[in-house]
Amino acid sequence: MATIQIVGLGPGSWTSMPLGTYEQIQNAKPLILRTERHPVVEILAQKGISYRSLDEQYEQAEDFDSLYETIVEMLFQEAKEQGEIVYAVPGHPGVAERTVQIALQKSAGAQVDVVIGPGHSFLDELLLRVGVDPTEGLLILDGTSPRADQLNPALHTVFVQVYNQSVAADVKLTLMDVYPDDYPVTVTRAVGVEGEERIEQVPLYELDRIEWIDHLTTLYLAKSEEERITHRQFSKLVEIVRILRSPEGCPWDREQTHQSIRKHVIEEAYEVAEAIDLEDPDALAEELGDLLLQVALHAQIASEEGTFTVFDTIQAINDKLIRRHPHVFGDRQANDAEEAVVSWEETKRREKQAKGTTEKLLDSVPAGMSAMQVAYKLQKKAAEVGFEWQSIDGVLDKLREELDELQATEDKADELGDVFFVLVNLARYLKLDPEACLAKTNLKFRRRFGYVEEKLEEQGKKLTESSLEEMDEWWNKAKLVEKK
Repeated sequence: MATIQIVGLGPGSWTSMPLGTYEQIQNAKPLILRTERHPVVEILAQKGISYRSLDEQYEQAEDFDSLYETIVEMLFQEAKEQGEIVYAVPGHPGVAERTVQIALQKSAGAQVDVVIGPGHSFLDELLLRVGVDPTEGLLILDGTSPRADQLNPALHTVFVQVYNQSVAADVKLTLMDVYPDDYPVTVTRAVGVEGEERIEQVPLYELDRIEWIDHLTTLYLAKSEEERITHRQFSKLVEIVRILRSPEGCPWDREQTHQSIRKHVIEEAYEVAEAIDLEDPDALAEELGDLLLQVALHAQIASEEGTFTVFDTIQAINDKLIRRHPHVFGDRQANDAEEAVVSWEETKRREKQAKGTTEKLLDSVPAGMSAMQVAYKLQKKAAEVGFEWQSIDGVLDKLREELDELQATEDKADELGDVFFVLVNLARYLKLDPEACLAKTNLKFRRRFGYVEEKLEEQGKKLTESSLEEMDEWWNKAKLVEKK
């Protein structure tokens, strides 16, 4: 079987190269280097050791993933032709070397034996320089594919393969999702290489402005328990709620049950909606936090009861979103929002059938919402099976009919309810959310009536001391001000 011997050139200094590596590359025919941009390569050349590098592949590849796949295929082909080759990579073969991982994964299928030889990782030198014991908790990430969901400020963090300022910029933007803009970042280059080593600490926002960043650059961020960082973590919210519910926590929080705080979920949801209507992003961020607290509280109560945890809740919604979006995560197609809704409802229907759930069409509409929202959803469900007017004219005719009946009947409450129901249907035909429309009008009324009150106070009058004509005059002026 063809064989690929993979060895590591060490972090950069000649003295840090393992003796076993030197012995293998000395006799290698052929010797292939992933890159010759490494401090010891010049010494290899001086010692008469011939090699071939794959640097030209970096210039031709469109992205790193395709580059690494191409390199591995080339190595397999070369090994089959030569019988055995030595492939040398910077540092240690098992650390931050994607080509090595791919080769190991595909070796059996390619019928190539991949043997990992000696190496000395740059991480050893880096951790010594920054004074970190990895047993304290260490997170090592690839700078070429940074993701905010991988970050954990409770761990020391190292970003490898920060090749250039462009990669550094991507890392910076990712880190800023979790860390403050001025958080200190230690930037290192050629750690352990005498005369070339450089270590500098800069605020995060300056990371991609460093001109000396190159293929030997690694980033380090110390673990942190600063509140400005930990308070941005969902895990901190879960911990705070757990403490509040503990025997040493808050007496009020300890007494709460699902039923006792049920009303707060509804209240917080309405406050979120109000912030949306006000187009106030700061208020929206705060109100969403209050709503998230309700989720955490209910999950903590359930955890204490042994029914579910917050992680069950997160898994449930993640599973549902993927399951009900087959046009995104599966093999279906949805060309517009309407087709996406049809796909969602069809998937939902099949789920209920699989569970053996039998219910009438309108049973799926929850009664706990506002009456207007319930009316909207009831009508929408009925419309799905064809129970609706063919055009908006039918809705308008029905509205006139209900208004006439309201005027003629003594049972005003019943007929007024019918009027509201038809108005909700009218909103649906106009593709408007009746709840949002009324909320907008409520805000408008607040704004205009506040203007009336303010102007009367400027005249030394109270609302109760003013006539309807005076208030109406200022009301009309408020409308004019808004239009201007």
